[in-house]
Amino acid sequence: MRRLISFRDFDWVLLAFVLLICALGVLEIYSTTYGTKFAGAHIRQIYWIMAGMAVMLTISLINYQVLLENSHWLYIASLASLLAVALFGKKYLGARRWVQLPGGQHFQPSEWVKLVLILVLAKYFSGEGERQASLPDVAKAGLIVAVPMLLVLKQPDLGTALTYFPVAVMGLFLGGIQFRHAAIITVIAGILLPTLWIYGPRLHLVKQYQKDRLTSFLHPEADSQKTGYQIEQSKIAVGSGGIWGKGVRKGTQTQGSFLPEPHTDFIFAAWSEEHGFVGAVALLLLYFMVLMRLIHNAQTAPDSAGGFVVMGVVAVLLFHILVNAGMVVGFMPVTGIPLPLMSYGGSSVLFMFLALGMVMNIRMRRFVN
Repeated sequence: MRRLISFRDFDWVLLAFVLLICALGVLEIYSTTYGTKFAGAHIRQIYWIMAGMAVMLTISLINYQVLLENSHWLYIASLASLLAVALFGKKYLGARRWVQLPGGQHFQPSEWVKLVLILVLAKYFSGEGERQASLPDVAKAGLIVAVPMLLVLKQPDLGTALTYFPVAVMGLFLGGIQFRHAAIITVIAGILLPTLWIYGPRLHLVKQYQKDRLTSFLHPEADSQKTGYQIEQSKIAVGSGGIWGKGVRKGTQTQGSFLPEPHTDFIFAAWSEEHGFVGAVALLLLYFMVLMRLIHNAQTAPDSAGGFVVMGVVAVLLFHILVNAGMVVGFMPVTGIPLPLMSYGGSSVLFMFLALGMVMNIRMRRFVN
């Protein structure tokens, strides 16, 4: 007997954890922007969350098999959107990353490309069966990811480009990459990365300020007023929060405007200052619960392609959390990677809910035959 999809199979526990993190994000955005030119950003964030919920519900109703079968068209559309940014994109602070929408809102196409890459690689590797991925398979997967990555690097947006990397790693890992092929890739990367580091600025793939950001976290005190300023102020904010924190709208680094971008890239530092070690650990535990629910959904997916998609979402989410949290305490370079569901930004919020919609889509079809 055929069972139809039902919202009873929705992962309501996962959704509850996600919305709780969103609520904490709205609270922190309100606290960090109060009395500044960004005041009211928390209201706009609520609107983005509501839009994200609508997108999640819509995408959950579209059979993910249809999306997988048309993933090549989605890939072409994603490349076209990145080219549109290069030609017609809105330039802000020296970077051309956004397309202006009606009503004055801005959309960042590079965010939704992550989900497209997850779908394309899931479709590609799920058709390989149980055999190990061959070297041509590895090369094709690398090319699939490299093209949009280079387009995003040209914007320039190093942070978002780096988030494509865990999608490729997860795809190759689940696709059955052989040890010798992994070793070959490591050697090639070991040769290319120093070359990119030296000649990247000349090729306009990496800017000099991006190189400075990638190295300044090692010794931020050496240039605490310029390249090391953000990390120095972030570490002060995290440390000053103590055990219990200073309270909402009472963070001296945050409210004193010493902490840069407290409602976007450095929102975890602001949260830690106002809610202390206990609040920081509690937030990380919430993210841990979200990751565990996602992994459970991957394990119960109706087919390998579904499992690939969910684990791709896990890879991107985990990468965002590790890099952002590591950045604010000085363990990672400043790359502009936001904290998912917490940081202010419509494109980031919509991507996360799109990804969650795909997860729900797969979960709701566990028992459909």
